[in-house]
Amino acid sequence: MRWQGRRRSSNVEDRRGMGSKGLIGGGIGGVGLIFVLLFTLLGGNPEELLGGISGTDSGTPYEETDQERELSEFVSVVLADTEEVWTEIFLKEGLEYEKPALVLYSGSVQSACGAAGSSVGPFYCPGDQKLYIDLSFYQELQHQFQAPGDFAMAYVIAHEVGHHVQTLLGTSQRVAALRNKVSQEEYNRQSVKLELQADYYAGVWAHHAQGMNLLEEGDLEEALTAASAVGDDTIQKKAQGYAVPESFTHGTSEQRKSWFYKGFKSGSLKGSDPFKASGL
Repeated sequence: MRWQGRRRSSNVEDRRGMGSKGLIGGGIGGVGLIFVLLFTLLGGNPEELLGGISGTDSGTPYEETDQERELSEFVSVVLADTEEVWTEIFLKEGLEYEKPALVLYSGSVQSACGAAGSSVGPFYCPGDQKLYIDLSFYQELQHQFQAPGDFAMAYVIAHEVGHHVQTLLGTSQRVAALRNKVSQEEYNRQSVKLELQADYYAGVWAHHAQGMNLLEEGDLEEALTAASAVGDDTIQKKAQGYAVPESFTHGTSEQRKSWFYKGFKSGSLKGSDPFKASGL
């Protein structure tokens, strides 16, 4: 991705070096939550894991490495790109885009949705309309998920911004309202649709990034590889050796790739909608 020397977003909060204690939630793939559940089922004490995300503010500035400095600049540029794209798209719909903040943290962080450890992965909190990311996830994306490349990381950010778009449009609130009104299995299906729509919106952003001549050869493949790597079936098979479809909350690898690509080809907010698609 061509990003060096381009505008950075002013909506980045740096909380690295600060800690938070509490329960963890789900991110782009829910890896941390799955791990805690498996640990508990195997007889472990979840407090042993949750205690590992506690921390305190040392009172001294966080000293970032050269790689972390480059990554922080990169995510800031990607966030700026999403701001430009979604501001324009919303304007065409007669709407105003409210820009989210992106919080950089290390180890653990407190949000309006509770506390979370870096094992959860990047996540979006609708309560404060902020994206949260520990830059160490880039290494995890490369090595654990086998999804290298800067555009793989750009996809992750664009997906979380997609959740922000859903919050602004009221989609997230409508799905959340179903939690105590439908069965767990049905709620999981709605959650899958929500995640696939966020993937679609990430693809919409990528479409416009391509139009701005920001994509390089291989970038699209990097994003598709990342989308596939965080599919529920792939994550569950790695974690426990088999997949449980009725427990899926994010969609299969094939579904996530497909809906990102739909958005990439369309570039339109209303080009396709998982909530109206048959078979989901």
